[in-house]
Amino acid sequence: MSRTTTAVRVHELGGPEVLQLESVELPDPASGEVQIDVRAIGVNPVDLKMREGFPWSDAAELPFKPGNEVAGVVAAVGPGVDSFAVGDEVVAFRISGGYAEAVNVPVGDVFAKPASLTWEEAAGLLLVGVTAVHALTKVGVGEGDRVLVHGASGSVGQLLIQLALLRGASVVGTAGPRNHDLLHKLGATPIAYGEGLLERATAAGPYDAAIDLVGTPEAFDVSLALVEDRSRITTIIGGPHAVEAGVQKIGGGPGSELGLELRAAARPEVLALAGAGKLHVRVVTTFPLAEVAESHRYVAEGHAAGKVILLP
Repeated sequence: MSRTTTAVRVHELGGPEVLQLESVELPDPASGEVQIDVRAIGVNPVDLKMREGFPWSDAAELPFKPGNEVAGVVAAVGPGVDSFAVGDEVVAFRISGGYAEAVNVPVGDVFAKPASLTWEEAAGLLLVGVTAVHALTKVGVGEGDRVLVHGASGSVGQLLIQLALLRGASVVGTAGPRNHDLLHKLGATPIAYGEGLLERATAAGPYDAAIDLVGTPEAFDVSLALVEDRSRITTIIGGPHAVEAGVQKIGGGPGSELGLELRAAARPEVLALAGAGKLHVRVVTTFPLAEVAESHRYVAEGHAAGKVILLP
């Protein structure tokens, strides 16, 4: 039998005000699906972009159901599912419709939640974790490499630093001065972005690879100046600079390397490392689901040095 749950729906593209809480009917999980009572939801910049409408988005996809990572408890399993049982604590990514009190998701996107992680940490781990793995793999970071990371204090950058160090590399990361202590604690060498970046980055180099997590011309120009092999430069933001320079953008959008198989395969690895205490997710704030619009406004400010989480 179906149940009624509260979920967020977007019926028209626009600002945070288009995020609407609605009472929706949630059917029993279909074959190969798991129904999750959601305890925490990761809020990501991609959610904001999809809410606003990518330049290539199709309005026919409305209503949009935001939310692609959650942590929660299995409430029911569909036919053919024997890997999870009611009451199991789980993490799900990459899904749709996660901004909800409960959601049905394919069992292939569901994983056991490490007991050592809080609900908030578990819900904020996988998107940033697999993005970091993708970036590091794309530029071939390994033992002895020195990597320049632009925007290192963000949630992706923090996981990327930790994963790079586990691979035997060292990291120089750009960030605002207020986040330099954070980068030090993570094991990176911090430098300030802004005027004079090339000189500061040069002094902290040399570099074998560069990863751009901010998308500014300044960051991109410095990467091109300091890393000769352009196959060892990548960006998750892109823009005209990347296209003109022949540097591969990853993650999404026209011309990007999506890396779907690589990212999917990285999920168990990221969870295992976090469960063993080798990866740490920094949760900076939480919002109740009813304040979803405020959570998007907070993320849009761009100052969160860590994850923003919704709590149903």
